[in-house]
Amino acid sequence: MTAGGTGDLADALWAAVIAGDEQAATDIALTALDGGIDPETLLLDVIAPMQARVGREWAAGRITVAQEHSATAVNERVIAALADHPAARREPRAERPVAVACIDGEWHALPARLVAEVLRLRGRPVDYLGAQVPTRHLISHLHRTAPAAVLLSSSIATRLPAAHAAITACQATGTPVLVGGAAYGPDGRYAALLGADAWAPDARAAADRLERAPLPKPPPVHRIIDDLPHLTDQAHAHVTRTAPQLIRHVLTGLRSRFPEDPDRRDRTAEEISHIVEFFGTALYLDDPDLFTSYMTWAADILAARDVPPQSLLAVLDLLFEPVADYPRATRMLVRTRDALRDRLQTT
Repeated sequence: MTAGGTGDLADALWAAVIAGDEQAATDIALTALDGGIDPETLLLDVIAPMQARVGREWAAGRITVAQEHSATAVNERVIAALADHPAARREPRAERPVAVACIDGEWHALPARLVAEVLRLRGRPVDYLGAQVPTRHLISHLHRTAPAAVLLSSSIATRLPAAHAAITACQATGTPVLVGGAAYGPDGRYAALLGADAWAPDARAAADRLERAPLPKPPPVHRIIDDLPHLTDQAHAHVTRTAPQLIRHVLTGLRSRFPEDPDRRDRTAEEISHIVEFFGTALYLDDPDLFTSYMTWAADILAARDVPPQSLLAVLDLLFEPVADYPRATRMLVRTRDALRDRLQTT
C-alpha cells in the first residue's frame, strides 16, 4: 500500500486514537500489516501525521489536554505493537549501534521512538533511551557502549540550551551527533548554531542520512561561549537566574490591570512561566523571531479558548523594567510587542 492509499486507514485509526481506544487502534494497525502495508509507511505516513494532527487539534481548542495525552499514549501503544509484528522484525546488521535519546527536559518521546523503529526496520542496531535523558547519564552510556552516533530529539525550543550542552558533551567523547525535532526550526537553523554534526527534518531523512555515509568526526572540544559569543552580555543568564522573580512581577502587575478570573489563576501563572522561558531561550540563541513567533502563537491559542489575547501586550510591558539594564533583551521585547500589536489589530 502506498502513502497515497492510506487515507481510509488513517481515518479509521484517527477515530480509535482520539477515542482513546487502544485495543481498536492496535487491531486496525496490525490488520493493515497483515494486509501488506509496509511498516515504515504505516509509521511515517499514517502514525506520524496523526500525532501532528493531535497537536493541531489541541492548539485549536478542539480537544483537551487529557485527550491529547490519551491520544499520544494510544499512538505509543500502536508503535509498540507494530514493532512486535512479524512484518516489522529484522535481523540487525553486525555493526555498531546508534543511540537515540530525547535531551534532558524533553518529555515528547514519540518522534525519537519513530526514528528508532525506522532504523530497526532498516536493520540498524539501536539503543533507544527514551524521554528526558539527563546528559550525565547519556555520556555514561556513550562511554560504556561506544555507539557509532547519537541521535538527539527535541520538540520544544526551550530545551535547546540543554541540547547545546548535550551536543557538546557527546562530541567531547568523540561521538558524532545528529539532531532532529521541531525545536531546531523548520530548516534546522538551530542545529548548525549549536554545533550539531548533522540535522534531519524527520525520521525518514535521519535514516537516509545514516545510510549514505558515517557522520563526520566531531570537531575538537569547544566551549559553549565560543559558539554563542553574545552570551557574554549576561542577558540570558539574568533572565534564567531571576525567572521566579520575573514571573511573580508579571503576575502582580497583571492582577492590578485586569480583573482576575479565579478559574484561570493557575493557567495564567503557567502561561507566564512559558513566556519567560521562551524569552530566555530566544536570548540564548540571539533569535528575536523565536520569541515573536511564540507570542503570536500564544495569542492565537488564547483566542481559540475565548481568552482576550491583549493581556500578552501587558506581559511584555511588565517585563521591561526587570531587564532594563540589558539592551539586547529590551530590543527583543520592543520588537515582539510591535509584531504582536500588529497581529492583534489585524485579527
